[in-house]
Amino acid sequence: MKVSTLIGSLALGALPSVNAAPGSQFERDSAAVAAEIIRRALPNAPNGYTPTNVTCPSTRPTIRSAAKLSTNETSWLEVRRNKTITPMKEFFNHVTVGDFDVGAYIDKHSANVSNLPNIAIAASGGGYRAMLNGAGGIKAFDSRVKNATASGHLGGLLQSATYVAGLSGGSWLVGSIFINNFTSVADLQTYSSGEPWQLGNNIFEGPDTGGLQVLDTAEYYTDLAEAYEDKKKAGFATSLTDVWGRALAFQMFNASKGGIDYTWSSIAKTQDFIDGNYPMPLVVADSRTTGEIIASSYSTVFEFNPWEFGTFDPTLYAFAPLEYLGSRFENGSIASNETCVRGYDNAGFVIGTSATLFNEVITELGTNSSGITAWAENILTDLFADFDSSDDDIASYDPNPFYGYNDDSLASTTGLDVVDGGEDGQNVPLHPLIQPERAVDIIFAIDSSADTDYYWPNGTSLVATYERSLNVTGIGNGTAFPAIPDQNTFINLGLNTRPTFFGCNSTNITGTAPIVVYLANAPYSSQSNTSTYQMTYEDWQRDNIITNGYEVVTRGNGTLDGNFTACVGCAILSRSFERTGTTLPDICTQCFTDYCWNGTTNSTTPNTYAPVDILASSQAGLFITPTALTAFAAVTAAFFAMV
Repeated sequence: MKVSTLIGSLALGALPSVNAAPGSQFERDSAAVAAEIIRRALPNAPNGYTPTNVTCPSTRPTIRSAAKLSTNETSWLEVRRNKTITPMKEFFNHVTVGDFDVGAYIDKHSANVSNLPNIAIAASGGGYRAMLNGAGGIKAFDSRVKNATASGHLGGLLQSATYVAGLSGGSWLVGSIFINNFTSVADLQTYSSGEPWQLGNNIFEGPDTGGLQVLDTAEYYTDLAEAYEDKKKAGFATSLTDVWGRALAFQMFNASKGGIDYTWSSIAKTQDFIDGNYPMPLVVADSRTTGEIIASSYSTVFEFNPWEFGTFDPTLYAFAPLEYLGSRFENGSIASNETCVRGYDNAGFVIGTSATLFNEVITELGTNSSGITAWAENILTDLFADFDSSDDDIASYDPNPFYGYNDDSLASTTGLDVVDGGEDGQNVPLHPLIQPERAVDIIFAIDSSADTDYYWPNGTSLVATYERSLNVTGIGNGTAFPAIPDQNTFINLGLNTRPTFFGCNSTNITGTAPIVVYLANAPYSSQSNTSTYQMTYEDWQRDNIITNGYEVVTRGNGTLDGNFTACVGCAILSRSFERTGTTLPDICTQCFTDYCWNGTTNSTTPNTYAPVDILASSQAGLFITPTALTAFAAVTAAFFAMV
């Protein structure tokens, strides 16, 4: 028996239908919903979740070399970079850099916007913990949020940015913001029942729409199973990620049936994006062949941008048109007797692809741990019975758009397996932001990784990206990255307990690399180190972690260091000042002394890392400046090493 048939009798479809009279409140509400959907212009898949054959455009889609950015991106950048000028000036109205007139500087160079700062934001993986901690950072950077443009805050940085990248849990955050029409985190927190970010319901229960939960859950599982089956019946390979991505979409997207007909490529068709009114979203994933163990030294890193899916890595060094994934590309083109396919790049499937690590959660359901009923567990068991456990964490992209494109092993198979972007150790999605073609000046890297025993980050992701960049003639492919110390040094010197800048002195870097502002998850006002596999969050816990994330990136809204926002301003302007031959203001010298890693290391094995609440310590008179903190941490580590 089909799964959809098995649970169909339990679905809401068995309930009496509603016959609405013309002009009724029901009809008016429906019209309002339809108007909202039209305004957003995102649900453009031709047949819901199912990829569908369509007539190819007159210029047939092809695979292109990654030797340069796409014409779509370069054209968009001309618009977007100019659109960042006004918000950047507004940002520096409340983020002052000593007595330097940043507004006048921006005006002076506005005719050649490439001289001005090019800003990017990256949100790491780490499940809901990463989504919520990253959300706190994005909220702090958003000028639309109440008080975010007050003194000591960083509101407007998001509006000044060119790129926002997400990976795994960070991709859920990026997807929530951009698929929901570039909404704010504040709005995502205040949606009502049945809408996004209602995390009190376990993802295996489905959304609470205000009715009986057992009926809500029945309809939810019907939707998941039917989408999966319809794609399979259409002749496309399926994987656990199809179900996981659909489930995520119900929690992340404010649309009927979890935005079943929303595609990632449709972002590029929204008018606000076309007009350059907000940054470009990027989602990161890795390649992996069956049975392969990924290592950062040779993994191929893929990105999804609004127009394309592909990689700058020398393995494939190619990009495919995202809107036409699912078409049968061979040797870089679609045969004249083949039709094109649209709808493959379902938005839920894209963010699910970046987070395939969580597929294993689906396969380990139990009524005691998941909170779902036994019949729902049986449905999933039946649905996934034919999957090989060794492929649980794979998203299947079949047909492989790069088949036959070159002689790399990834182009030699008809299907392409893609996995969680953090499986190669690079849990912060820095890869697309350090490509020389994008000329990014500064990356605000929000790290919510669980590197330590108690789920705190220790710089592992930055170490992996740095080590990868050292392979200059191989997988590094000409990318450069600031020098990064080992993980023990991060803990011993406290580099993960406060914002730390890497790459301040560009003369120490071989090649062109951005400054990286490392913003590690730390307990400012909340113990935000929840398990990566915690699947349920009540609103109070969700909001506490978001608030903590806000405080991480602002140093407690400036209460721990009144000069911190000025130091952020110095870091933003630094590369731009180099290009224009402008001398850094005096305040920046002290800022870089306080916040830039100066090359000191302490690789002794630290004690178990279990930090206390930073703001509470500060209020108790225990706060010390970043320079003193580094010295104190080094002395303390040396003492314990002797003991």
